[in-house]
Amino acid sequence: MLASVFFAGGNPFLAGIFVIIVLLLSVAITLLVSSILGTTILKGVDSSFTLELPPYRKPQFAKVIVRSMMDRTIFVLGRAICVSVPAGAFIWLLQNVMVEDMTLLGMVSYFLEPLGNVMGLSGAILAAFLLGIPANEIVIPILLMYYSQSGMLVETSGIAELGEILQNNGWTVVTAACAILFSLNHFPCATTLWTVAKETKSVKWTIVSFLLPTIIGVTLCMIVNFGGKILLGM
Repeated sequence: MLASVFFAGGNPFLAGIFVIIVLLLSVAITLLVSSILGTTILKGVDSSFTLELPPYRKPQFAKVIVRSMMDRTIFVLGRAICVSVPAGAFIWLLQNVMVEDMTLLGMVSYFLEPLGNVMGLSGAILAAFLLGIPANEIVIPILLMYYSQSGMLVETSGIAELGEILQNNGWTVVTAACAILFSLNHFPCATTLWTVAKETKSVKWTIVSFLLPTIIGVTLCMIVNFGGKILLGM
């Protein structure tokens, strides 16, 4: 969406090319960070994965469906509900509880504004990312809720309307570039963090999985913001 509005002029082909470039960048960052970790804090730590292949049998359609539903769909939905229900209530309270003519979400955005400006974003955008921990898909709806001062999550009728709203609230090409970079490089969603904690049984590695991509994202946004201001004379 951001690629289409700010970098492709609504042309879906150009937007697709831009998204591919961004995805390749994310792969490069992943490989670079993995290489650095492999030669530093994970140096000398051997890892192995052994998978025993089961005997080949004729697939049983009913069992496949049941196992998929029970082991995958219901399990994942259960985790998502455990996270999303309290998170949804929390977001509603932040937007609807007023303190001295300002919502709690507005106060959070104001507090984050200095860091957001340094990153080429804003306090409201950072607040939306933080509140989007339950699911990254709700970051933009939270932003629209904040911009429109609505009491609930908001959707638009199309990309053109969404782009107009963002531009009317101060978004520039630099803002969009930094938002895209931070989308690629920031803390995982709550369900992923929950899975990391369960699989590793380690609070330390759960915290690392939260902080490492976030620090990378903040650093990249600062670099792009600084470079953008120089190039665009902002």
